[in-house]
Amino acid sequence: MIDKHAFILENTSLMRPPHVPEIELHLASEAHDLWLKTQEELEEIGLPPPFWAFAWAGGQGLARFVLDHPLAVRGRTVLDFASGSGLVAIAAARAGAACVVAADIDPFTETAIGLNAAANGVSLGFRGDDLIGRDEGWDVVLAGDVFYDKGFAALLVPWFEALSARGATVLAGDPGRAYLPKERLTALSTYTVPVTRALEDSDVKQTTVWRFT
Repeated sequence: MIDKHAFILENTSLMRPPHVPEIELHLASEAHDLWLKTQEELEEIGLPPPFWAFAWAGGQGLARFVLDHPLAVRGRTVLDFASGSGLVAIAAARAGAACVVAADIDPFTETAIGLNAAANGVSLGFRGDDLIGRDEGWDVVLAGDVFYDKGFAALLVPWFEALSARGATVLAGDPGRAYLPKERLTALSTYTVPVTRALEDSDVKQTTVWRFT
């Protein structure tokens, strides 16, 4: 069985995402070293696609918004859904949230998020189970870059709408993914976020933070 802690430390370096330089994360130093492995290579070492090893544009935009608008989370209970590296969760903790839970079903993320939380001196809870459709009373739900797949988006939209309808603040950071339900959203802020061309189709992504209404 792969040692997740050792693997992450061996394949990443502490870096500051360009749009959120206040935060340090263990990220892949070269996209080609990790992301561009074939599916067969990833399966051979027991590694799902390593979304946690990169600071995606949607997450950077949402983390920037949270740090710039701390009242959105201060003193509140926060769920960072599909947390990946934990970037948005760390931003929420830095901004004064009362309690932050990072949730992701990828088995590597608990270790990655733990390392990143420690690097930034914050305490985060973690959930590795599937929370879609559930409501545990969170005040704020944050989701960075989650509308990239049609089926996944079809599950998320009614869940986010239900959370919003009962009074939760649901914020999504999105760089123009295909399945973003714009008709259900209100734009709050837009950022120009530098990204890795090996992962995206450009050097920057216009990223908007949206609120479910």
